[in-house]
Amino acid sequence: MEKLSISAIKEELKVITSADDPRLAGFRLDTRKGVQLALTQWQKQQDKQAALVEKYQEMSIFEREKKAQGFRAICGIDEVGRGPLAGPVVAAAVILNDEHEILGLNDSKQLSAHKREELVTEIKRNARAIGIGEATAEEIDQLNIYQATKVAMQRAIEQLSIAPDCLLIDAMVLDNGLPQEKIIKGDARSVSIAAASIIAKVYRDEWMAKYGEQYPAYGFAKNAGYGTKEHLKAIDEQGILPIHRKTFAPIKNI
Repeated sequence: MEKLSISAIKEELKVITSADDPRLAGFRLDTRKGVQLALTQWQKQQDKQAALVEKYQEMSIFEREKKAQGFRAICGIDEVGRGPLAGPVVAAAVILNDEHEILGLNDSKQLSAHKREELVTEIKRNARAIGIGEATAEEIDQLNIYQATKVAMQRAIEQLSIAPDCLLIDAMVLDNGLPQEKIIKGDARSVSIAAASIIAKVYRDEWMAKYGEQYPAYGFAKNAGYGTKEHLKAIDEQGILPIHRKTFAPIKNI
């Protein structure tokens, strides 16, 4: 029987997802270097996929616990933008479907912009409800960043099309009477909070990119309002903008 070409074997490996597939045994007997290399690459991909599934299961522990307690609309909440000198603090609230598997979810800061964009599409496809809330730079100055973050989170909850019956929040507690759990580093430990982190990050980055078009010297599309050299230089040369946080150093010292 004529051997399959190496390219044909590579095509077959693309659709093989089980280590028990009988075709693999035949491929392993093929001594051609190209075939063995393709098998090694296939195994690496399977190991990577298995690690993603395991990570996802680990990050679903809090959700499973809440579901076992009888909660049915478990909402993950996170914020982005507490540290920048400009722009709003943005929070997102996400209630995922009961049956969901969005592999690769993690703290949004640990992901590339391209990966975040991919995951936003998956999150929207797998979410029962998504809410986004903001607190402006002016509100941050009036309330302080901690209280403004709470305001943004509550606004995100109020934007949900489904009322949550339980909250999982990244390192915060909200005074709204809802059952909730504060989870330190929750964006890396809970799928719902990680999803909220990614939604909030992409939303805020898009807003800062628009501010970047409006105020090109400040580099907002690249720095998202953080105090980079380019941003600080623009403040020195062109002044403070309405979207700057006046209570944040070094702006408050000017």
